[in-house]
Amino acid sequence: MAIQTIHFDIPFTLECGAVLPGITVAYSTYGTFTGDNAIWVCHAQTANSDVPDWWAHTVEAGRFLDPDRYFVVCANILGSPYGTTCPASINPATGEPWYNEFPMITIRDMVNAHILLAESLGIEHVELLIGSSMGGYQCMEWGIMQPKFARRIALIATCDRQMPWGIAFGESQRMAITADASWGERRGDAAAAGLAAARSVAMLSFRGPEAYNLTQDDPERDSKLDDWRVSSYQRYQGKKLANRFDAYSYVTLLNATDSHNVARGRGGVAQALATIEARCLIVAITSDILFPPSGHDNLVKHIRKNEYHLIESSYGHDGFLVEHEQLNNLITQFINEEV
Repeated sequence: MAIQTIHFDIPFTLECGAVLPGITVAYSTYGTFTGDNAIWVCHAQTANSDVPDWWAHTVEAGRFLDPDRYFVVCANILGSPYGTTCPASINPATGEPWYNEFPMITIRDMVNAHILLAESLGIEHVELLIGSSMGGYQCMEWGIMQPKFARRIALIATCDRQMPWGIAFGESQRMAITADASWGERRGDAAAAGLAAARSVAMLSFRGPEAYNLTQDDPERDSKLDDWRVSSYQRYQGKKLANRFDAYSYVTLLNATDSHNVARGRGGVAQALATIEARCLIVAITSDILFPPSGHDNLVKHIRKNEYHLIESSYGHDGFLVEHEQLNNLITQFINEEV
């Protein structure tokens, strides 16, 4: 399905108080909308609206995002360089890209952009709102902001606020990017080397020691002194992201991630999560060091209607991308249950 775009030519007020003069949202849809068969996928930090591009074996017949049964929607998040308004977009006031003058955005701003798109598509409610990691942040915010929008919400490898451990990883990545001498230059490939280094840092949090030791050991390690397989892997992952993303969008999304806190302005985490009316599936991953199982405790404790599952995986946080069979079984059963 081709990625589509829609422009909203209205002032878009951000949580920080800044106002964008209008926003463009890129999105993808799969299947046919019948009025009550929508599923909305909220993607993670550096993904895009094309779900099969980053979440294998999901948008397929017989899977939980079956396009023959559901109308699946995924919108590219505000601040991301895949078609939605972001630092690479043109600032109408100057006629040039925003770059590092782009205002701060939050998860709530992303959800407000999603809400505009849902209204334009005529979607009043969804059968399932689903997201992992930063996508989960969007889902729980949406469940609070519009309690009747989703009948079910699946929250995978996520938590109610960005914890200091996650912010520390974000800060290390920002340090790597801003240490690049070209940071601040008004060009799309500024700080590309810093972005590659930042992605290398991020990979450590995504995979963790168990996954690295399982997949990146050198078969000939007893006969070599350098040129490690894992070193090549880190450089490859860094270059891969730098070739498809830009540093200004990346920092924008790091800042948005760090801002996540459902309790902000709502009287505390318990009060905020208690307003979610949807039935929630909460899934943690055994080896996830970025969102460890204990990080899901508030969700389980304070969301009124929920079921919790822990899936076994050696792939850390990336287990939500790898363990598609386990997830498919859980989510298929969850979506077929009577609410």
